[in-house]
Amino acid sequence: MAERSLRGMKIGANSLESDQGVAFVNRKQVIYICPVGHEFGVAMAVDAEPPAGWECRCGREGKLQNAVAAEDGKPIKPPRTHWDMLMERRTEDDLKILLEERLELLRSGQLRMRRRK
Repeated sequence: MAERSLRGMKIGANSLESDQGVAFVNRKQVIYICPVGHEFGVAMAVDAEPPAGWECRCGREGKLQNAVAAEDGKPIKPPRTHWDMLMERRTEDDLKILLEERLELLRSGQLRMRRRK
């Protein structure tokens, strides 16, 4: 009976995976500095573009030490707001017509306002 028993191993102590056949990607160390003065590094792939900010261990946002985005010469686009996206689809005259239609429905009682609970 002893020959047929299964051998066990410690759970969580040893991995069944091996590093054999794994090709690691080339990495670089990106340095960030937080407002308090902490300097810390984050390992990233060589071809990855590092973000401008990274959270420090103290909770504040650290800024990229050598800002590459400013050196590229690319103009930084401002973030698009809901109003910008709406104006891409409709004109102000169209929006005024829609507003009047909705106000008429509301005044006639066909459209009810939701009450917040």
